Amino acid sequence: MSNFFGPTLPPPTNWLTQPRAPADRRNSITEPNIKLYVNAVYYPNWHVYKRRPPSSLNPGLVSHIFYAFAWVKLDGTVYLSDEWADTQIGVDGTHGCLRSLALLKQKNKYLKLILSVGGGGVGSQHFAEVAAKPAARETFGRTARDLVDRFHLDGLDIDWEHPSDPQQGVNYIFLLDAVRRYLPAPTYILTSALPAGTWALKNINLSVAHHFLDYINLMAYDFSGPWIDTYGHHAQLYSPAFPHSDAAYLSGDSAVTYLRTVGVPLSKIILGIPTFGRSFLGVDGTTGKYSGHGGEEGTFEYKDLPRPGAQEHVNREVGAAFCIGGDGGFVSYDNPTTVTMKATYVTRNGLGGLFFWTGTADASHPRSLVETAFKTLHNC
Repeated sequence: MSNFFGPTLPPPTNWLTQPRAPADRRNSITEPNIKLYVNAVYYPNWHVYKRRPPSSLNPGLVSHIFYAFAWVKLDGTVYLSDEWADTQIGVDGTHGCLRSLALLKQKNKYLKLILSVGGGGVGSQHFAEVAAKPAARETFGRTARDLVDRFHLDGLDIDWEHPSDPQQGVNYIFLLDAVRRYLPAPTYILTSALPAGTWALKNINLSVAHHFLDYINLMAYDFSGPWIDTYGHHAQLYSPAFPHSDAAYLSGDSAVTYLRTVGVPLSKIILGIPTFGRSFLGVDGTTGKYSGHGGEEGTFEYKDLPRPGAQEHVNREVGAAFCIGGDGGFVSYDNPTTVTMKATYVTRNGLGGLFFWTGTADASHPRSLVETAFKTLHNC
């Protein structure tokens, strides 16, 4: 296992001898029905254009809402990526999705609202340069604090996808240090979304990084997709006994095991669940090759699964659902059965909870993944 996961980087001496970050803790949620575990959702600001306002979320089932995304400029300035959606559009009786979320919190005092900075593609394009410069890191922390305070939010989520070499991993920790000074615990929550692949995680000294963070949002999905030439489950909880590709070695459990091995407290790990499926058309069951993808960019939202004419299955060995047939071919995703498995995994192993990308792609009762997670986590 050590050869597969690879070596970890030694922590810089000053971080060991002069820690600035808080000790391990869980946020105290006083609402009786929320109890202890995090059950969080991401809300992407562009979903308001799909007629999915913040009010479409079910706040009675979630503890944290991550608002995606703010972006960062080359000088380190954190800014709102879509001012119209974020602060101006008429929605839910107010102006802007951020104010709409504030209204949700007024009615649900236990809710924690967190601004997520970064995301895939353009959202993360300047992180490496910003994290490498002390002045830019200070600007990042100061402007992030300004936005959090301006909209009465509870904290920040850093979604740098992702430090790609050991030096960027060191700079990532410098960035966390700067942000934590501007957003001190316990007043503010600081989280970071990280990939589940050790090819990315090994670039960060997580035994040091976790001290600055309340939670690590482990993106335990996108294991298989159009970037590889064989089909597979994209969010499996366990690796199969006989993996047919390098991607098949990845799993939620393998990532959690790695984090635990390098010293991250299990209570700080939030296991990510996708509310979308990945499609593989023309699958050759002998070679594992496929000919294309269905859906928008090869994906279908969970609320649209299983596809018409397709039959749904669950592989309980690996903890993955899939459907075969219709316009999606082979589609890998999570369903209530696999979410129950993952929520049970969280409670049995003492993880911090679950999060979903995204809250607005979920289905309604009785197939709701967010509802299934909440009931399983809290035994209700």
